[in-house]
Amino acid sequence: MHYPRFLAIAGSDSGGGAGIQADIKTASALGCYAMTAVTAITAQNTCGVTAIHAVPLDILKAQLDAVLGDIGVDALKIGMLHAPEVVEVVAWAIRRYEIRNVVLDPVMMSANGDPLITPETAEVLVRELFPLASIVTPNLDEAAFLLQRSLTDKSALEEAARDLLNLGAPGVLLKGAHLPGEQIIDIYARADMEWLRMEGTRIEGTNIHGSGCTLSSAIAAHLAFGMALQDAVIAGRDYTLQAIAAGANVTTGKGKGPLNHGFAPVPMRLLP
Repeated sequence: MHYPRFLAIAGSDSGGGAGIQADIKTASALGCYAMTAVTAITAQNTCGVTAIHAVPLDILKAQLDAVLGDIGVDALKIGMLHAPEVVEVVAWAIRRYEIRNVVLDPVMMSANGDPLITPETAEVLVRELFPLASIVTPNLDEAAFLLQRSLTDKSALEEAARDLLNLGAPGVLLKGAHLPGEQIIDIYARADMEWLRMEGTRIEGTNIHGSGCTLSSAIAAHLAFGMALQDAVIAGRDYTLQAIAAGANVTTGKGKGPLNHGFAPVPMRLLP
């Protein structure tokens, strides 16, 4: 028997709401054994990012070798990758250790609009990691950055999802929460199956810091259990919405607060 092994490759959020901290909280709340490889250390809180310090490449690679060579992994979540050479190290690890369940959250800016990636890095990320990912989970701003065009209304969602698939991603979850209106629309798209359009009522409040990190980690956690990808997307989205709702009326800091990741934690699961 072994625990579902979840690995997050991402940056550290000192405020605890997003990044590696949100990944660990999510995976642990869902019953996974969480491991990490930190790509960068940020000075960050609910109001924004004030500093970023990159972890040296040899240390990042050593983290990956340490956990993958010993413990192994059932699902991988990738978050903040701030430089082309960081992307290349992650791509090397996926190939070297033949990782199959890969959820790529193309983190390009914080919830407060702070930039976290350069255009050059985005190009390398698309080239190196899109083909290796099981699913890519951009929000609307990240999709616009990747596609180099404005996405400002609901009619643009499906075309944008199709264009992201054409960039090489086998699966895309395009998140439409940045569009105005009471209804939120997310599109799950694959080239080989019927698309899934998921709608819901927007949850009032500003405590959404780390929601993208949480969603991608929740999808990866469910993949670690052995769940099919579409079912993992639905379950991960449901967990994230519940975590937002559970933390909507809680005050944490002076800006955009975090989700309540521990609203209904489950014991560590066991796999044969």
